[in-house]
Amino acid sequence: MKLNFKDKKKKLIEKFQPSEVLLDSLSQKKEGDFFENKIETPLSKSNIFWFFFFILVIIFLLLVKSFQLQVLEKDKFLALAQKNKFIFQKIKSQRGIIYDQNFEPLVLNKVSFNLILDKKFLPKNEKERMKIFEEVAKILKKNPDILKKEIENTKEEKIKIAQNLDHQTLLLLETKISKLPGFEIEKTIQREYIKGEIFSHIIGYQTKSKIKAGLEKVYDEILSEKLGKMKVERDVKGKVLSKKIVSLPQPGKNLWLWIDGKLQEKVYQEMKRVMEKTNVKIASAILLDVKTGGVLSLVSFPSYDNNLFSKGITKEQWQILKNDPYRPLFNYSIKGEFLPASTIKPFLALAALQEKIIDPKKKIYCPGFISIPNPWNPKSPTIIKDWKVHHWTDLKKAIAQSCNVYFFAIGGGYKDQKGLGPLKIKKYLEIFGWGKKTGIDLLGEAKGFLPDPQWKETKLGQKWTLGDTYLYAIGHEFVKVTPLQLAVSFSALVNGGKLFRPKIVRGILDEKKNIIEEKKPELIEDLVKSGKIKKENLKIVKEAMREAVVSGSCTNWLDKLPVKAGCKTGTAQTGEKGIYDGWLVVFAPYEDPQVVLVIFLHKINKNPHRFVLEIAKSILEWYFKNER
Repeated sequence: MKLNFKDKKKKLIEKFQPSEVLLDSLSQKKEGDFFENKIETPLSKSNIFWFFFFILVIIFLLLVKSFQLQVLEKDKFLALAQKNKFIFQKIKSQRGIIYDQNFEPLVLNKVSFNLILDKKFLPKNEKERMKIFEEVAKILKKNPDILKKEIENTKEEKIKIAQNLDHQTLLLLETKISKLPGFEIEKTIQREYIKGEIFSHIIGYQTKSKIKAGLEKVYDEILSEKLGKMKVERDVKGKVLSKKIVSLPQPGKNLWLWIDGKLQEKVYQEMKRVMEKTNVKIASAILLDVKTGGVLSLVSFPSYDNNLFSKGITKEQWQILKNDPYRPLFNYSIKGEFLPASTIKPFLALAALQEKIIDPKKKIYCPGFISIPNPWNPKSPTIIKDWKVHHWTDLKKAIAQSCNVYFFAIGGGYKDQKGLGPLKIKKYLEIFGWGKKTGIDLLGEAKGFLPDPQWKETKLGQKWTLGDTYLYAIGHEFVKVTPLQLAVSFSALVNGGKLFRPKIVRGILDEKKNIIEEKKPELIEDLVKSGKIKKENLKIVKEAMREAVVSGSCTNWLDKLPVKAGCKTGTAQTGEKGIYDGWLVVFAPYEDPQVVLVIFLHKINKNPHRFVLEIAKSILEWYFKNER
């Protein structure tokens, strides 16, 4: 049935009640024009296109990078991953020990532990890192902020946090090290030098950075251990999963020295005692085996404690050593060059006998001075004084009493006595090794110096004078010698003309102290066999040095030794009034010499003779009573 218009209107009114219409009207008024002002703007097709294009480019780039990493550079990153997973640690062994001639150790290897940090295994999270730093700082009794700053300011990836850990600290770290990512305990071997100051100029030292001196450096290849290798597996956090030894380490070989440890101590103590009494700061003492060239004792003052270097010297300690005006690191026994003074005289006497310019029994009168004529003013001659009047003097007396006038005459000529002249003086000193290195197995040895007329004219622009020759003949002005050169040359003078190269090391030992290599004495030259020196002339000079003990400059001291000895003293001017350098050379026993002892005191303001003799007497008495 169809509805007409009126019926439709009625139905519509019934559907929409007046109350609903009223509510809609109120709501519209309340919200105002919000809906009327809201405009819907559809996206353009261009923006949609570029958005999807950008997404596709990003996806493409990610696919390309993934292909590069997983396919093209697969082996490279696999190797890096393996490198991070597996590391190879060096397994250290012991460095060789150094023994004296009686197989007593002079240096030992001491185990020490260090705390190491590999920074790449530290947590990335700042709070976690700080928590670890605080834990480590607490164990080390250190400020955590300072520790953090030290670690972060260090450019190296792997750094040493603490060294030479004490026992308590080590135990604490070992219990907590697994919870400290990046940290590990490293075992090291540290050199410990027994009575360091007494042996430091011989043994030298080894530092953490491998800088060495003395025997430690000269024989480093023999002393050094061969490192082993250990493969260590770790997880991503640096925690150790497993360890496997790849190759075993091998210890270094040991050195066996000519040095007698007990003798070295005695020499050091006697030198130090007299030096403290006389306020001497620089000195040297050397004792050589004249039959082999073996160095039984070598002492240089001032000395230093080589343990400072092996344990890690501080900046303050280094500055003290570096700035000491007496240079404790300088080995005066082999590097110091000094005027030989009267110790040169036995060699002048030998040269004169070799050149046949004087008979050993010929006497030269000594009034206590020598007068050199002045060609420009005959009334004003040059006077060079002797230390006393010796009257008529032959060769033996000249050496025994150290008569300068006698050696002026045979050195430069005087009145009817012909002189050697500077070139022949130099020639015979060179025969005995002066002016060149002895070749001892220590570094930094000096050559000494022998002048001649050509040198003076070239270097100083001056002509050589007769006065220069006279001073040359008594060991003054230009000539320089080291204490070691003097010891080596006198050894050849008293042992029958055999010039040996001085040696510190006697042989190489294995771990059980078995001799695996013995270094034979090295004869540089037999001066008698080569024809450079006559045996009978050596005998005359040797007898003269014996006379110095019986009735000359060494009497009342060395004549009281348990064996017979020969000697020669020397006193050199230093350029300071009343200050001298004191020398003494002694050989013993006289009949069959075994040792030569050289004593040197630099800048002594008291009687040099007395104190060098006092030292020598104490040393040689002890040596011959305790000779092994």
